[in-house]
Amino acid sequence: MTQSTIAHWISGAQVAATSGQQLPVYNPATGAVTGQVQLASGADVNAAVASAKAAFPAWSNLPPLRRARILNKFLQLLNEHRDDLARMITAEHGKVFTDAQGEVTRGIEIVEFACAAPQLLKTDFTDQVSTNIDNWTLRQPLGVVAGITPFNFPVMVPMWMFPMALAAGNTFVLKPSPIDPSPSLFMAELLRQAGLPDGVFNVVQGDKEAVNALLEHPDVQAISFVGSTPIANYIYETGARHGKRVQALGGAKNHLVVMPDADMDQVVDALIGAAYGSAGERCMAISVAVFVGEGTAEKVLPKLIERTRALKVLHGTNLEAEMGPIVTRAAHERITGYIEQGVKEGAQLLVDGRGFDGKTAGEGCADGFWLGGTLFDHVTPEMRIYKEEIFGPVLACVRVEDFGQAVDLINRHEFGNGVSCYTRDGHIAREFGRRIQVGMVGINVPIPVPMAWHGFGGWKKSLFGDMHAYGEEGIRFYTKQKSIMQRWPESTAKGAEFAMPTSQ
Repeated sequence: MTQSTIAHWISGAQVAATSGQQLPVYNPATGAVTGQVQLASGADVNAAVASAKAAFPAWSNLPPLRRARILNKFLQLLNEHRDDLARMITAEHGKVFTDAQGEVTRGIEIVEFACAAPQLLKTDFTDQVSTNIDNWTLRQPLGVVAGITPFNFPVMVPMWMFPMALAAGNTFVLKPSPIDPSPSLFMAELLRQAGLPDGVFNVVQGDKEAVNALLEHPDVQAISFVGSTPIANYIYETGARHGKRVQALGGAKNHLVVMPDADMDQVVDALIGAAYGSAGERCMAISVAVFVGEGTAEKVLPKLIERTRALKVLHGTNLEAEMGPIVTRAAHERITGYIEQGVKEGAQLLVDGRGFDGKTAGEGCADGFWLGGTLFDHVTPEMRIYKEEIFGPVLACVRVEDFGQAVDLINRHEFGNGVSCYTRDGHIAREFGRRIQVGMVGINVPIPVPMAWHGFGGWKKSLFGDMHAYGEEGIRFYTKQKSIMQRWPESTAKGAEFAMPTSQ
């Protein structure tokens, strides 16, 4: 098989790395190496930032409407090529094709929102704040900004960032995951076809060396990041120490609370899709089911066990697939290690995904990174499989006596990304939404990812920084406010004024 070479995108064209270092890119379904991604050196990062810096004056001075027209053309091209992007995601990440299509669609929705740049950048004006003085605000771009994105959403998460940044007048450097790097170059090419000037959008492939070069570069004004909590904390602290604005989204341990009055068939559907979709490799995946009250677990678990065992774990190109492979061999080993740990800690293993044979997933899949859905019961808050983010198809079931215990359990957890509650009781739903200390809440919605105009972000150790991704907070993150007060005095001078100005 011919292997592709995935390089950088700088000044409107693909550019080879200068480091001479590269990593293999795998098809997780087969375990085969399909390409080599070149890793950026500090010099490569410097070249990308220099290109973005040179492009900034003209791009930021372009009227927002004209920037929006280019984004609108990009939107049209994305819609034409959404399945091409989805196929790239399936080939390098492994998620099933229909899920990959959904990822691309959610990314496209952010671009649609960003096309409203003229409206989003409107600001406030006050006539006559004092005698003959007017006051207004501007939102101006920061300059060169960067995004560091994870493997699990190689299209959607970058689109949480760069459409908003470009709409606001910034230039952008993207550092995608080296695990599935191809979509980044395809998006760069579509932006070029849409008429984006050279240098406004750049891509540097790489690892920690590229990340550190961006964090330390004096011309990078802001960093957006999505990934694990330890790295998010590192990005936040390092970026802030270098004087940058930072938005770092970290890990999660998302709970789904099942009240005794819930529709249990809906609960089973929700848990199966939210725990095992994308092989659990989502920061919004449900990884803990909280059964409230006596008998609730017994109503759900028999069906949940049956459905978990019956999951259609197949090659992602098979349209019947419900779950694909794990993204890398290292991730597979980490997840199976957690399963072993859960057994040692005394959790009851109801379904063990470690026995899944990749040969049944499709032709050529025997050497892929395969794992079946895994289900634990009688998990307690002291266990590692409860406390830590596994990021795989492992669902832990916890039992509590009442609603108050469920809320306290979740609020004590160090993560606060997403949460869900299934109930028919409006009072319980309202109390849950108000009392829970989590950034994104679903009521009878298992994965409450906000729409493009609302913004995405968790609480506690799930978010480092003050502003959520995309939505109006995304515009605020990628701009700085300037206040202008103006007076045109009469020609006759009235002398110096020494008192603090007021509206009197």
